Amino acid sequence: MVRVRFAPSPTGPLHIGGVRTALYNYLFARQNGGQMILRIEDTDQGRFVPGAEQYIIEALDWLGIKFDEGVHLGGPYGPYRQSDRKPMYRQYADQLIRDGWAYYAFDKPEALEAKRKEFEAQKKTFQYDCNTRGEMENSLSLGMEEAQRRIDAGEPYVVRFKFPDNIDITVHDMIRGDVTMNSRLLDDKVLFKSDGMPTYHLANIVDDHTMEITHVIRGEEWLPSAPLHVMLYKAFGWEDTMPRFAHLPLLLKPEGNGKLSKRDGDRLGFPVFPLEWHDPKSGEVSSGYREQGYLPQAVVNMLALMGWNPGTEQEIMSMEELIKLFNVEHISKNGAKFNLDKAKWFQHEYFQKLSDEQVADLLEAQLKERGIEADRNYIVKVAGMMKERITFPSELWDTCCYFFEAPTEYNEKDVAKRWTPDMHIHMAKVIEILNTVPFEHDAIHKALLDDYIAANGLNTGKVMNSLRIAVVGRTVGPDMITLVLTIGKEETIRRIEKAIEKLKIEQ
Repeated sequence: MVRVRFAPSPTGPLHIGGVRTALYNYLFARQNGGQMILRIEDTDQGRFVPGAEQYIIEALDWLGIKFDEGVHLGGPYGPYRQSDRKPMYRQYADQLIRDGWAYYAFDKPEALEAKRKEFEAQKKTFQYDCNTRGEMENSLSLGMEEAQRRIDAGEPYVVRFKFPDNIDITVHDMIRGDVTMNSRLLDDKVLFKSDGMPTYHLANIVDDHTMEITHVIRGEEWLPSAPLHVMLYKAFGWEDTMPRFAHLPLLLKPEGNGKLSKRDGDRLGFPVFPLEWHDPKSGEVSSGYREQGYLPQAVVNMLALMGWNPGTEQEIMSMEELIKLFNVEHISKNGAKFNLDKAKWFQHEYFQKLSDEQVADLLEAQLKERGIEADRNYIVKVAGMMKERITFPSELWDTCCYFFEAPTEYNEKDVAKRWTPDMHIHMAKVIEILNTVPFEHDAIHKALLDDYIAANGLNTGKVMNSLRIAVVGRTVGPDMITLVLTIGKEETIRRIEKAIEKLKIEQ
């Protein structure tokens, strides 16, 4: 049974890079008939942010990324919040010490800082490792008897992993192939902190093992830690059940240099979080894809193709299609640049997939906000006619307002360009045509464009755009005759008469 986990820390809003990691885990699990677990990794209590855990759950639910077990669902491998699992980690730290894979370290912060400065003075970088640990205050240099005395006296300590000297450690990565690193390049990471909480490294390995995780799909920022994780599996004797690793490429700034950040979104005007986030400490509000009107299907499709592709030209894919086509080995090793225009393109494509009734629901809600009542069938008709011009729901009112309200002012640039001093004569003729010919498309088209405009050698663009100014207030909108037929004869004539009166006075 394939079992994967998404294991975020509740330190703030979920970045879309984290969303993509969750999505790839979900696609892999579903494709293989496996299970997806949500685990909250809150070992760093100092960075805990209230509301972040619920935000993560709500964001992934909005996007359709479903879990089989987790902090919000329960399950046979719980609890699924690391702070609730705290008592179990101590025994594993003790096991590593007993087996010679870890040691107690008593170094005070000021001693560590002094050692760093000493190395800096020699233009070197200090690392707590096999070369330096003998010079530090730990159970290896002091002896276990002295270490135990200090522990019994209540002296604070941490537990560090003890890397063997000068061995090559290979990580088998599903995306990058074999990645090998020598232990002399690695520092003896802290596994257990003085506050009684495990670090990410220890808790992560213990949880993945006890929850029977088979594949770890995570961001490439964890690749430097992977040799330690491989060694922890070896130290515990769990090599035979060690999960397979896949380290995902970063999401990059639109310029391609560096990891995509909130600052980039603020600078260029796009969200980097799935939902709007209200920071409980600063009060700052960060925009979200949901609140900006993005459809969850569009966000999912966009993120899926940022670092992976199915090997075809197909770009629009439902969740079901993504599950069918997804292949970890087709994930790029290189970072993927965020493209705002492409994000909007996906949104437009998915907005067009909405039914006329769904678009009408969005439009009707905006009409009600403005106190406008309209026939439901009419709203659906307008929605169907105009949705191809829409990318975001926020554009609905501005794009469709003239179907529900007559213009109260007229665009000055459009009037100056199109509305000549004799235009009131031509508009009066339009009224006459509407009153005398059958009120249907072909009859109006023939009488207005052929028998009047063309027969009298008039400029079609000026006359028809002036008619549009009278009806809409500016030179935008669908086919003019279709627009007239939609809002009706009486309303059209009323608007033309008002424009003749107002624009004649202004000129």
